[in-house]
Amino acid sequence: MSRKHPVISITGSSGAGTSTVKDTFEHIYMRENVYACYIEGDAFHRYNRKQMKNAMDSAEKTGDRNFSHFGPEANLFSELEGVFKQYGETGTGRTRHYAHDEDEAKIYGVEPGNFTDWEDFPEGTDLLFYEGLHGAINTEQANVAQYADLKVGVVPVTNLEWIQKIHRDKLVRGYSPEAVTDTILRRMPDYIRYICPQFTNTDVNFQRVPIVDTSNPFIARWIPTADESMVVIRFADPKGIDFPYLLSMIHNSFMSRPNTIVIPGGKFDLAMQLVFTPLVMQLVERKRRAG
Repeated sequence: MSRKHPVISITGSSGAGTSTVKDTFEHIYMRENVYACYIEGDAFHRYNRKQMKNAMDSAEKTGDRNFSHFGPEANLFSELEGVFKQYGETGTGRTRHYAHDEDEAKIYGVEPGNFTDWEDFPEGTDLLFYEGLHGAINTEQANVAQYADLKVGVVPVTNLEWIQKIHRDKLVRGYSPEAVTDTILRRMPDYIRYICPQFTNTDVNFQRVPIVDTSNPFIARWIPTADESMVVIRFADPKGIDFPYLLSMIHNSFMSRPNTIVIPGGKFDLAMQLVFTPLVMQLVERKRRAG
């Protein structure tokens, strides 16, 4: 953790909705004139798409049918830890981009499924912002979580997470329902070992809970809408959180535990704005005073 060079990490599984949270933070940065440096979790995967397929095939031949992007063998955890640490100490570091599809390939100038070259962070940024799978990971080999000043978990209930992933991968990435289901099954052991434990390390968790039937996510025709959901917001340390203010600003919200507030799904963005704007500005003001 750093006073001069703060790090914010958003962590969640594939299909959890971390990109939506990233959009909210971008709006905060724009409104409050905060210059953020961005890194994507996919930049720290170990393999490009072709190499990952080959690695999965090789693992399966040895009897390992659970090799996945969630586990340490397919990621650069130590390098990610190093970037968090370096930025916190010096405000510098480097990253790269991964092109998921043709549109991103045109932006980054590489073929789909490949990485760009590593490049240095821009100079003079106010904070580092990470969004991806492993922003609060802590294993025997690497402890990324210790270097983040604000860690946010995005954790829909499991069936909703699967529905979101199935619909995204089918519509955006062109995968078949069977392929997405196979991916979910293959990743399950690593999901339990490496994704779930991170949400114990986070400072704030946002968990979207549908209030419609999602009992069979593999045949769901639609993703439950915001108005068909509630969002549970849990604070690891509720000290300094103005719960009366949040309850007064977010209609139909209530507290279910001393550190937990429940809000209507349609108020998700408003809640994030209310919660994170003061937290971001505290980090930025601390940086400016230390500078």
